[in-house]
Amino acid sequence: SFTDFPTAAPPPPITTPTIITTSSWMDSRLWSRLPQPLVDRILAFLPVPDFFRARSVCKRWYGLLYSNSFLQLYLHVSPRQHWFIFFTHKTPNTTNIYRNNNLDDGEGEGEGEGEGGGIVSSSRAYLFDPYEVKWYTISFPIIPLGFSPATSSGGLVCWVSDEPGLKNLYLHNPVVGSVTQLPPTRRPRLFPSVGLSVTPSSVDLILAGDDMISPYAVKNLTAETFHIDSNGFYSVWDTTSPLPRLCSLESGQMVHSHGRSYCMNYSPFSVLAYDVSSNAWWKIQAPMRRFLRSPCLVESNGNIILVAAVEKSKLNVPRSLRMWILQGCGTQWAEIERMPQQLYAHFEQLEEGRGFHCVGSGHFIIIMIKALIN
Repeated sequence: SFTDFPTAAPPPPITTPTIITTSSWMDSRLWSRLPQPLVDRILAFLPVPDFFRARSVCKRWYGLLYSNSFLQLYLHVSPRQHWFIFFTHKTPNTTNIYRNNNLDDGEGEGEGEGEGGGIVSSSRAYLFDPYEVKWYTISFPIIPLGFSPATSSGGLVCWVSDEPGLKNLYLHNPVVGSVTQLPPTRRPRLFPSVGLSVTPSSVDLILAGDDMISPYAVKNLTAETFHIDSNGFYSVWDTTSPLPRLCSLESGQMVHSHGRSYCMNYSPFSVLAYDVSSNAWWKIQAPMRRFLRSPCLVESNGNIILVAAVEKSKLNVPRSLRMWILQGCGTQWAEIERMPQQLYAHFEQLEEGRGFHCVGSGHFIIIMIKALIN
């Protein structure tokens, strides 16, 4: 007799699985053959913190920050980042904020000492990344004593001498660590309003007001401009047309957009505008000027925006924080935003009437409450 056995398909042949190990995946014989321009292009797309960490890989990557060709590549291909840089003030419990459109925009050259004396042993600032909501500390030991940050643009910070008289200025790249000393102004000033506009092809500076008509008196009379471009053309501290009569530039802050500079005027509130091409100043009436508190001008994506608290008991609208945008005609404002009432109530409780400062860059506007000084 025969015994029946169950039948089954033959087993598959034994194969050795292919294993990709880390060593073979990162084989230097493969990756070392990548064209260097391709590697540079990849590095240019890295987020700023990752790029700085990558600089520790080798000497060449470390030196990319000082390479003109790499910086030009970065300007063309890297997504534009809008960061903010904070400086601690010399008076206790107060802070300055400055925008930083692109941390690696431009680089200065040369070093020097100004009226303030020797080189600072150590200065510290704080970078804020609004995309990741992260903070970074940055140190720079090359700013002379007796200078304070006044304005910034395109990754450069402008430092102005504190002493009254002819003003000395430095353009400083806090990321690269480079600093460039500019010629002193032609007119003595106390605490002028300062504006800076940096593009890949030019640098424009303007100082306005606080003319020292005597050692004991100042008056807002004139402004001076400094211009230099990539074609080699420059003009050093040309005096502009006179400032409008009875202007008061108390904030010291100016913003720049499309060849024009803007600053707040006080008592009553209005906006002063200066056109570089026509060398002309004029006043722009502020919206709801009798009911504004702590008005601030900011630049955002090429637009001039006025941020202020609106507070008046006789108004039929509740107190609020509002934003207006300057229209294309250059004289009219349109309201674009109001802080939600519940949020404003919380903001008002924190602020306690001390006032606030604002600064804008890209799509972001930062509002900083003034600290209580003991």
